[in-house]
Amino acid sequence: MNQQTQQFETVIGLEVHLQLDTKTKIFCGCANAFGHEPNTLTCPVCLGLPGSLPVFNKQVLEYGIKIGLALNCTVSSFIKFDRKNYYYPDLPKAYQISQYDMPVARNGFIMAPSQNGESKKIRIHRAHLEEDAGKLIHDDAANCSLVDYNRTGTPLMEIVSEPDMHSPQDAYEYLQMLKLTLQYLNVSDCDMEKGSLRCDANISIRPVGQTNLGTKTEIKNMNSFKAVKEALSYEIGRQESVVRSGGVIVQETRLWDENKQMTFSMRSKEEAHDYRYFPEPDLVPFTVSEQKIEEIKTALPELPLQKQARIKERYRLNDYDSFILVQDPLVAGFFEECVTLYPDAKKICNWITGPVLQELNAKKVPITELKLSPKNLTTLIQKVEEGVVSNLVGKDILKNILETGQDAGDIIQSQGLAQVSDDGALLKIVDELIKENEKVVGQIKAGEEKAIGFLVGQGMKKMQGKANPKKITELLKRRILDV
Repeated sequence: MNQQTQQFETVIGLEVHLQLDTKTKIFCGCANAFGHEPNTLTCPVCLGLPGSLPVFNKQVLEYGIKIGLALNCTVSSFIKFDRKNYYYPDLPKAYQISQYDMPVARNGFIMAPSQNGESKKIRIHRAHLEEDAGKLIHDDAANCSLVDYNRTGTPLMEIVSEPDMHSPQDAYEYLQMLKLTLQYLNVSDCDMEKGSLRCDANISIRPVGQTNLGTKTEIKNMNSFKAVKEALSYEIGRQESVVRSGGVIVQETRLWDENKQMTFSMRSKEEAHDYRYFPEPDLVPFTVSEQKIEEIKTALPELPLQKQARIKERYRLNDYDSFILVQDPLVAGFFEECVTLYPDAKKICNWITGPVLQELNAKKVPITELKLSPKNLTTLIQKVEEGVVSNLVGKDILKNILETGQDAGDIIQSQGLAQVSDDGALLKIVDELIKENEKVVGQIKAGEEKAIGFLVGQGMKKMQGKANPKKITELLKRRILDV
């Protein structure tokens, strides 16, 4: 087939590096923390000084097993570490303690659903424990690079997928569900800006119908899921262009340039033998009892898809609403607290997924940091549903609550926001509307009842939003149509 008309299939596999949120590092007692002065959280062990010996962090192992079980993996009861040898300025020992041939977890999968309710099964090849390297800071002005070893020895779990994704959107949805699952496990803050979650992508193309994998490139330096999508989209186009022009794809590592929106070559891709792996001599292999693994499995929390299925069935919500609610475990918990106080789950869901989430996104804080309690939100919803205030005024009251933390009922009373529903007060407004809008009244009498909405809007303006629109509608129909 002519290469210019050849159709290609994209094949993508992702490697996710997750920093585990333990109090201390993986092999020493240094604090595992972010944002401290450079090179203040170090010791002879994480700096690899002569005579220092690593001691494995028990919490890291438990987190590793927990993640493996949540990802439907087979968890190994035999734990062994290996040395991965390479030199880089941010790796003070010139080797990294990792797991090579015996990862703590392998052969799992994750279901990556989208908002339309469809799901795709992405297999997990392996998940292994290792230590993080330090961090290089490049100072272009001074024409030098500085190194901060605080991150050295931070516990990492690397989660490697099978090449089961075939589009940037597949990769995006997989990452979203993986991150969400990890957040539900409470093993990491998953903050990409802090480097707690980092992703490398392996991507290749092959002619449609071919089963053999093409030559892959690895893309690094992507600091958001959006950047992963953009980098993959660019790389697909680049590889197709190379092949169509008669060129050959080179196996290499490429970096994503966010500003230029393109990838560029960094180095040739290393193979496993380049690292000269061998068993770590300073850490004795050991076994974990099946009883311990079972204890960790029993203690697993309700995971996102389980929670979505339960919320959807129990509260009779649709796929979309239940999907949005479980995207944040704190928001899902807030919703369920609200339902215990007010029975209309759909109305609560609408308020949370609408104005409340808008405020969360604007403020960039968790829902627990808003000045909003389930009791106050449900009180506000009830006032709106009872017609005490309009929906529009209710949203203004919500903003007031978020600023002050004041009770919804107190705000309504102190600011005089309650809707006027008294027939006597409203009839005066209705008569004014009829007198001032004779043409519209004629249209309504002629059968154009939709025009009544215009009069209702004018009435709300006259009452500065405090009139009950339902009551005004009834009174207008009574006066104009005698119904």
